[in-house]
Amino acid sequence: MITKTLKKRLKRKQGMLDNVMRQFDNAAEIIDLNPNIRKILEVTNNELVVHFPVRMDNGEVEVFKGYRVQHNNALGPYKGGLRYHPTVDIDAAKALAMWMTWKTSLAGLPYGGAKGGIQLDPFKYSQAELERITRRFTYALGDNIGPELDIPAPDVNTNAQTMAWILDTFMSTKAPAERSKNMHVVTGKPIGAGGSYGRDRATGYGVFLSIKFWAEHKKVYLKDKKFIVQGFGNVGYWAAHFLEKAGASLVAVQDAYGSIANDNGIGVEALFEYVQGNKNGIVGFADTMPIDNSEFFALDCDICIPAALGNQITAENAPKVKAYLIAEGANGPTDVEAEKVLLENGVEIIPDILCNSGGVIGSYFEWLQNRNGEIWQLEEVMEKLEKKLRTSFDKVREISNERKVDMRTAAFIIAIERLEQAYKQRGIFP
Repeated sequence: MITKTLKKRLKRKQGMLDNVMRQFDNAAEIIDLNPNIRKILEVTNNELVVHFPVRMDNGEVEVFKGYRVQHNNALGPYKGGLRYHPTVDIDAAKALAMWMTWKTSLAGLPYGGAKGGIQLDPFKYSQAELERITRRFTYALGDNIGPELDIPAPDVNTNAQTMAWILDTFMSTKAPAERSKNMHVVTGKPIGAGGSYGRDRATGYGVFLSIKFWAEHKKVYLKDKKFIVQGFGNVGYWAAHFLEKAGASLVAVQDAYGSIANDNGIGVEALFEYVQGNKNGIVGFADTMPIDNSEFFALDCDICIPAALGNQITAENAPKVKAYLIAEGANGPTDVEAEKVLLENGVEIIPDILCNSGGVIGSYFEWLQNRNGEIWQLEEVMEKLEKKLRTSFDKVREISNERKVDMRTAAFIIAIERLEQAYKQRGIFP
């Protein structure tokens, strides 16, 4: 059944915000979500836009535009990454913040959803400039972030070093006696600055675990399966690393610079080392053939891992997909129209809010350690991560079978129902 609200959204040009709203509407209709709670969940709580000046290496001043959108905190503090990318805008931040709310709810974490970043191409700036940009952005955000209010983490084009700069800047604005209480204002920090073992690989490991659980459920062996990865950053690399260890073969990779393929396999570690010293990313890696970017998703493979940006698999390229499993390492990589085509063609999709939730689960573990003054060893973190993800995966499969819906719809149902229960039990102030 298509509501008037959904019809209006279908008429608009489809972007990430349209995608997440249509996914939400679909699940809300199925569970007959309380209309008053629906009104709350389909809007964001706070949307912050900041403009701030930064002096460049040449002495000139540039003014940057930063965003932080806080969607919902019914279950706990806002949580979500900061990305540095030219596509960052208010609608993208709103969509990503909403996905974070569903993701943390599905994972059973005491968090709400937030997202943000700066509209820039970080590759055009020096390391010193990026540090000043990050510190000035942190200062501009002020008390809109905090360890019990809103906890940023790394995202596209940000990393542990970015988080260390944010941490240091934020702590410097507090009285000396209060600084150590703010260690958990960000997660994804370097180990020496209060980070957690395993956080670097948590998202990619979560993608791998989701594929592993799916394979176990389907009685499919990962050994000798062919997989392709779009995006060879932190998520794509670690997902490929663990899949290769499980016996699967990486046959193609795409990044911002181009696409390469080798049907006989591409060594994950060798490619990773190559990328560290090559300004053109994966392009030119030995024993691989360059391919047209538009043909990437049409390659012959068993598993496809989109681990880059949103809206990469569309109604145009979805019919060409040959993989029988798509594991969403990125947020919103498959648009709604493409998903319909894929499901009709028998392609299964492990949705982003389940598949890449290892990152926020790893962040939760780091936040807990900082809060409690503890340090967990790598094995302990990985073991807890696998246990948490298996619980989420099993719940999604169970609801998918019970309701006879795809995995994304099942994941949204679980996430939304948890929030609905919280609102019903707590009531609406005043």
